[in-house]
Amino acid sequence: MPLEFGLKDFIDIFLVALMLFYCYKVMKESRSLNVFFGVLIFVVFWLFVSQILEMKLLGSILDKLVSVGTLALIILFQEEIRNFFFTIGTHRQVESLLKLIRRNKKDNKKTNKDDIMPIVMACMSMSKQKVGALIVIERNLPLNDIIRSGELIDANINQRLIENIFFKNSPLHDGAMIISKKRIKAAGCILPVSHSMDIPKELGLRHRAAKGISQETDALAVIVSEETGNISVAYKDTFHLRLSAEELERFLTEDRL
Repeated sequence: MPLEFGLKDFIDIFLVALMLFYCYKVMKESRSLNVFFGVLIFVVFWLFVSQILEMKLLGSILDKLVSVGTLALIILFQEEIRNFFFTIGTHRQVESLLKLIRRNKKDNKKTNKDDIMPIVMACMSMSKQKVGALIVIERNLPLNDIIRSGELIDANINQRLIENIFFKNSPLHDGAMIISKKRIKAAGCILPVSHSMDIPKELGLRHRAAKGISQETDALAVIVSEETGNISVAYKDTFHLRLSAEELERFLTEDRL
């Protein structure tokens, strides 16, 4: 009986190839490429044994291993799976829908310069003195786990308070400050560190932490470099380096507090 190959089969093969390419990309970024190739070889061998050779005994053993292995892979790559669904959730169309739903809630919470300028002025002051700082501004996704990793503050946004927290001899100097709902919620917080190979070598641990939080959430991270005094922003897995006061203000005024 001749094999029939139609449009549905082409779409099926294309989607599987796309899924494999995305898995390859994720594994490469997380430095788990050998695991990806190992799993791929095992799946090909399993399909060859069970579907083509139709070996019932060996095929049933491999079927059991696949069932257990699927659960093991979910546990092993839970961060990558979480990032996959986060990427879907932050897709432009989905994000636009969420903004439409939340519009009524945000109407009474418009960002104004009274909320923004203390952050901008503090960053400019620390930049001149080459005081390192990392400020994370929560957006739609809550950062409760990150907040609990540091010291709770829950204070109004204040320039002097920000500068005092990041003062070189302060015990909270090395952690991240979290700003949520127009308040400084916590300081000295621990952020997930990005292992991306695309980060320039001259950027330090603060930039890697900022990149990490921007990969896992929709938060905006402001970094002041201790070595150069340069001000940068990490947002949606992208760096915006060497910002001026006006550029930083523009980033923060787009209803992100």
